[in-house]
Amino acid sequence: MATAGALAEVRKLELQSESEQCKAVGRTIWIDLDNSPHVPFFRPIIQQLETRGYNVLLTARDCFQVCGLAEQLHLDCKPIGRHYGKHRIMKLLGLGIRTLQLLPLVRRARPALAVSHGSRSQLVAAKLLRIPSLQITDYEFAKLWAVVRPSWAMTPAMIPNDAMRLDGDRILKYPGIKEDVYVTSFLPQDGIRQELGIRESEIMVTMRPPASEAHYHSPDSDKLFQATIAHLASMPEVRMVVLPRTPKQGHKITAVWSELCSSRKLFIPERVLDGLNLMWHSDLVISGGGTMNREAAALGVPVYSIFRGTIGAVDQYLAANGRLVLLESAADLTTKLSVRRRSRCAHLNTAGQATLQAVTSHIVRLAEMGSRTKAAA
Repeated sequence: MATAGALAEVRKLELQSESEQCKAVGRTIWIDLDNSPHVPFFRPIIQQLETRGYNVLLTARDCFQVCGLAEQLHLDCKPIGRHYGKHRIMKLLGLGIRTLQLLPLVRRARPALAVSHGSRSQLVAAKLLRIPSLQITDYEFAKLWAVVRPSWAMTPAMIPNDAMRLDGDRILKYPGIKEDVYVTSFLPQDGIRQELGIRESEIMVTMRPPASEAHYHSPDSDKLFQATIAHLASMPEVRMVVLPRTPKQGHKITAVWSELCSSRKLFIPERVLDGLNLMWHSDLVISGGGTMNREAAALGVPVYSIFRGTIGAVDQYLAANGRLVLLESAADLTTKLSVRRRSRCAHLNTAGQATLQAVTSHIVRLAEMGSRTKAAA
């Protein structure tokens, strides 16, 4: 039979274990990767949080090459859920299914804060589990919070507070653009042109089609994308590297432009590539809006937007500062689009550290508030 002293020692160890678990709970931050641009964005943030002693619970939606990119960047994440297509009913069904899939894992982890760059399923799960949530966004016209609003939002400083559907004291700001967070640590790697079979004498154009399954999609963007390919196809020295957003979009591109694909005038890379490195070695970038445009701008690569939806404050800011050119019609292809070889100089982005520190500090402060709330409960 166990002695009273032995039982007391066992109970002491149990209490210590419970105490350590409580501390771990208070030091856990849940980050959900919902789309491919979120992977490089959160990587340095995760490193900063871990350096400060926080545990990071990392989940990812298995779509848009999210899991492939996370593996490439050595991020240990838990794939949960997938994309359910463009149809509104299927989107709502997918939201509900993924929310239910997230709940058991997150309930066990009991994080002090839930953070994402626009994950609706995380937002709903956090609300159900009473976890404070922070949603980061850099496009004020995205319909992110139709079902549930976050505890806080964080945006670039150039987005006005009155554009957000949240009280001003719940909106946090950071300097620069979100791409500054990770572009500052980018180091170019040679060999990508050789891998793709593109000679140095050729003009390499990296292209991203419009987000055809997004709620803010405009058919005019598709028409401009088609006109752009026709315009570039007439130039003998141009090679087009196209990065589709989904496998379905990739199949459609290869079917519509089968002759260009057969001649390798236009092609889709066979494997997931480092997007920053691809853009750095490109002569220009043309994209249907979103992160790729801003990444190119942060790298100093000539970039043209064929996005025909409502232009957000970040893109307006970049365009006003000559870092992004907005193409509005097929006529602009002959007047605004400059197709030529560029000289790649040494990369220098000094804004990134301030942006990274500001974003991380906001997250830490909110996590500490969440930890105190849990401790008081």
